[in-house]
Amino acid sequence: MIRLTPILLALLYALIMYRFSVWRTHRELDARSTELADPKLKKLTDRMAAALNLSRIKVFIHEVDPVNGLAAPDGRIFITRGFYRKYQNGEVTAEELSSVIAHELGHVALGHARKRMIDFSGQNALRTALGLFLSRLVPGIGILIANGITSLLAAKLSRNDEYEADEYAAALLCKAGIGVGPQISLFRKLDELTRARSGAVPAWLMSHPKTDQRVAALEKLEARWSEG
Repeated sequence: MIRLTPILLALLYALIMYRFSVWRTHRELDARSTELADPKLKKLTDRMAAALNLSRIKVFIHEVDPVNGLAAPDGRIFITRGFYRKYQNGEVTAEELSSVIAHELGHVALGHARKRMIDFSGQNALRTALGLFLSRLVPGIGILIANGITSLLAAKLSRNDEYEADEYAAALLCKAGIGVGPQISLFRKLDELTRARSGAVPAWLMSHPKTDQRVAALEKLEARWSEG
């Protein structure tokens, strides 16, 4: 039991930190967000809502500049002001922005927020266990190795979630009559829109898959569905 105590404490700490992060995120979103009112986008979200047998899909604008979409732990969907501004400026089409909404709906529908809580707790326990074990084998750097291993695991799990949400979005967009095209075209714009320098970071260290890999996965899906 004594040997398990640090791991149990790590699990408890992870749970507390996750809950605190959720609370802080909700407070930030509540304070700096308003419901989106855009007639053109609403027509598209209404089509997606009909495909899901929902009365409507609420989308909120988060008043921050970075280009991003977000599925909050409570299931709300957010588009940042920076992303919406790209749409207003004509850099992103309504259909492309609707693909972001579909992607975030995928995170909600697939329970990724709850999964992240479990993953985060498990990773923290694994980091503690590995750190204790490796510190005995390689004192001084054991904890660094443990941190590196768990970071790689976290990145891998996050990328898997992104692929799953991409596939959900593709299916929803097709069912709504919007198609996968806008999703693919947005991905091809994404690095420029976000001014990303993803090439400087190994793909296996990134929490999101590389853009070309996401496009390739969608093109395979599209080809498979057209054959079916």
